[in-house]
Amino acid sequence: MAFGNIDYVTLGVFIILFAIFAVLGFWASRFRRGDLSRIDEWGLGGRRLGWLLVWFLMGADLFTAYTFIAVPSSMLAVGSLYFFAVPYVAWGFAVALLTMPRLWTVSRNKGYVTASDFVKDRFDSKWLAIAVALTGVVAELPYIALQIVGMQAVLASLLVGLTGVVSKTISDIALIIAFIVLASFTFTSGLRGAALTGVFKDILIWITVLAVIIIVPLSYGGFAAAFSHASTASATVNSVLNHGKGPILYGDLSPKLIPAYFSLSLGSALALYLYPHAINGSLSSEDRGKLKLGTSLLPIYGIGLALLALFGILVYAVPNALQAVLKLGAATFVVPALISYTMPDWFIGLAYLAIFIGGLVPAAIMAIGVANLLVRNVVKEFKSLDPRTEATLAKIVSTVFKFVALGFVFVVPSTYAIQLQLLGGILVTQTLPSVFLGLYTKNLNGKVALAGWAVGIISALALVYEANAKFGVIKTSLYSTPLGPLYIAILALLINLAVTVIGSAIAYGAGWRPSQKIKEEEITKEM
Repeated sequence: MAFGNIDYVTLGVFIILFAIFAVLGFWASRFRRGDLSRIDEWGLGGRRLGWLLVWFLMGADLFTAYTFIAVPSSMLAVGSLYFFAVPYVAWGFAVALLTMPRLWTVSRNKGYVTASDFVKDRFDSKWLAIAVALTGVVAELPYIALQIVGMQAVLASLLVGLTGVVSKTISDIALIIAFIVLASFTFTSGLRGAALTGVFKDILIWITVLAVIIIVPLSYGGFAAAFSHASTASATVNSVLNHGKGPILYGDLSPKLIPAYFSLSLGSALALYLYPHAINGSLSSEDRGKLKLGTSLLPIYGIGLALLALFGILVYAVPNALQAVLKLGAATFVVPALISYTMPDWFIGLAYLAIFIGGLVPAAIMAIGVANLLVRNVVKEFKSLDPRTEATLAKIVSTVFKFVALGFVFVVPSTYAIQLQLLGGILVTQTLPSVFLGLYTKNLNGKVALAGWAVGIISALALVYEANAKFGVIKTSLYSTPLGPLYIAILALLINLAVTVIGSAIAYGAGWRPSQKIKEEEITKEM
């Protein structure tokens, strides 16, 4: 089948821009030169990124290939519930401003590379630090896998436009080549490579979002036409893409879903800066002030995300694009179809490349964050490593982890990858007491916090098990309560906090006193 205005000019632009992306990644090893045989130089960019690079780097984590595909497709197929992504990122940046400058300060003062480094000293607990590290690793794998799912949607659209069919073999080969390039420059350049390619990727992403959100409404009757067409076509969309589970509401939200909307927003906001890649990016800042400035400007990306979510509505204004999505039978084609049926061939190549590397750049940052955790907070707890060996092992782990995620996507259906990412977000939230509360109080007991983490993890798994018909298929991250459906991450976190806070109070009353390995001024003041 034809797919919009895609032709070989589109492919040529795509390949040329990918070549520029690769060159930037390899050249980045020379950017603000440092000894890349040290893990803080390789994995944190030497802690020398200015506010603008921090802004681009953290934005690269938000505007990912999966975000570009999932948010608009969920808006189209499910409705306004998925607009929760907009308040979630706004609240997430508020959480970041409250926590990341403090974590950056103590990490600089004490030489920490990961959040688990901080947890180990704050709670005087090796096992709690290992638990936090492994939770982050488990949560990150399906997150990287979902970036690949988004990249697959772009490749599938490109192949449909060029050949009329989707060739899984060609798509898989293209992904493998892209990941070999990514792994190569990440190995040599570390976080510097992710930062510079993140700038390139974000510039292309912003061009794409702004061009589509301006040109398409002006050319196709605007959102008035989109909502008008939605009133008549949403029943068909519901039947094909949502298996008749509707009705789909775009302009309002059912009162029954308000608890779900609020708890999804809050839980996702709390989880965002507990993921290893978000913490890793924050710790790369040159100083505390530049981290605050870069983070305070991140809501600009939130505006972009709100515009991106509207693509799921805007597609109704372009009947050919909507029909292509319905014919392919997958909401993941919403943004590729909207772009390919409304923009010129060369621009489609630019936009598709932006989305494609929108999966590669976050994958690099995530793999670096995972490598730092596994090497420093798991392997190093049981085997002494000199600085050069530590960095080399982190590079190897980062490379292996990327291809494990790629293999995960090849073996596991994309629907399961999506479901496991929901579970990953629920699990990583259970590290909040150890990481975030630990930044503000020293009066939590390490053994009790470990018990709270364990109870939170077990509770989360039990609630997911119950909500999804005994793990037959993980279809939802919500649990029905008397207040309405609530995000399981919030429910499990409340149980976790109750155990941690009450248990620590009991331990303190029984004579336990906190570790003094970290002085309070080491958290609040640059030294």
